Amino acid sequence: MPELTKLSVRTAYGKLPRERPGVLWGLVAALVASATGGWLALPDAGDRGGMLPAAVAGLDLPWPSDGQAAVAAERVGDLGVAGSRRAVPIASVTKVMTAYVVLKDHPLREGQDGPSVEVDGQAAAEAHSLSESTAPVVEGQRLSQRKLLELMLLPSANNVARLLARWDAGSQERFVAKMNATAARLGMTDTTYTGASGIEATTVSTAADQLKLAREAMKDPALRATVALRSTVIPGRAEPVRNTNELLARPGVVGLKTGSSTPAGGNLVWAAEVPEGTKRRLVYGVVLGQRAGTSPAEGRRAALESSGRLLDALQEKLPAVLGGQA
Repeated sequence: MPELTKLSVRTAYGKLPRERPGVLWGLVAALVASATGGWLALPDAGDRGGMLPAAVAGLDLPWPSDGQAAVAAERVGDLGVAGSRRAVPIASVTKVMTAYVVLKDHPLREGQDGPSVEVDGQAAAEAHSLSESTAPVVEGQRLSQRKLLELMLLPSANNVARLLARWDAGSQERFVAKMNATAARLGMTDTTYTGASGIEATTVSTAADQLKLAREAMKDPALRATVALRSTVIPGRAEPVRNTNELLARPGVVGLKTGSSTPAGGNLVWAAEVPEGTKRRLVYGVVLGQRAGTSPAEGRRAALESSGRLLDALQEKLPAVLGGQA
């Protein structure tokens, strides 16, 4: 992390060299943030190239009491992070990277469904697993790339994630190497992927790293359209499969992905549009490690609740704070 772009609370209390530009703002921001359990940052160079407005530096957000979280806004940059900085299991949040890599290798334009992919015997057999989330696919069935992305991202089908990995790279192992190379390219220095689905507790990351990925992933129109869907259908089945991201029921929410397991707790990466006069600004949030060690269902509920509180605060406060900002 470049020293001049992000300033931690601990650094703010230390001796500050006079030649550092903007250091007084960093000190004030860090002192304000320390009262709320988080810390604030200068925006990424690609967003604004200047300092955050003073009002943003004092923005009080309801950070989760456990785990970790991070929030950013389009054309502003990072608004803050809170909690542990340690890499933790992220469960099915992993599938954001899986989709991102697949779409980098096989881009989909608007209105395109992409190539037809045959369901292999492994994906069909895994559909009957009682220990993980899957989609009911059968061997020999042909589904479009777009449909497989929907099945992976909405009901969080692990068998489809691994099928897409094999289709893209020939094996899950080779695909995982692509995932880690992409993470390195995006500056996700605290992230390690060990599978395409996220079922492995050895796939770990941080809220700050997943925030970097979310902001890149949402630039892809096909991924953005997919994670906004409330449900999808499988050819030959009347009952739709629904998105596990219940946050989509809230006004303005346009994605992204849930993930929960006993070791990971509840995790959620989300994106929402916040009104700003006649315009709308996209904001991103990540919460990880909510109620870790409990049941996946309890963790998922906690992640949704924590994210909902952050989103409510941002929708209430951010428009006024950023009024008039480009």
